[in-house]
Amino acid sequence: MSKLLKVALAAAGGFVAGILLAPKSGKETREDLKKKAEEAKAQARVKKEQLKDVADQSQKTFKKSADTAGKEAAEFGRSAKATAEKIALEAAELGGEARTRARRVADDAKKTAETIRKDAEKGLR
Repeated sequence: MSKLLKVALAAAGGFVAGILLAPKSGKETREDLKKKAEEAKAQARVKKEQLKDVADQSQKTFKKSADTAGKEAAEFGRSAKATAEKIALEAAELGGEARTRARRVADDAKKTAETIRKDAEKGLR
């Protein structure tokens, strides 16, 4: 049980005990109890409205935060996709460039091998 509820119950119990033990007539005591009960109802209504306002505000804040988080997540997804596409294009370009260079190196190696072969044949004659 929360401390606030315990304090409220203790205060209510003390009040009732005080009323019942006070030297008043039954009619006066009933009127006092009725008056205090109406005051307690009024305070309960006020607290209910305050709690409702806090709950409504909390709901709005949560919804706004959730919307913001959703928008940020969507933007992050779009950004990640664009970055992935850019990386894929660059990788394709680099792959093409690597193939071209590999062909050049292979061609150069063949020419060099052919030159060495020819020089070796001349040397053997």
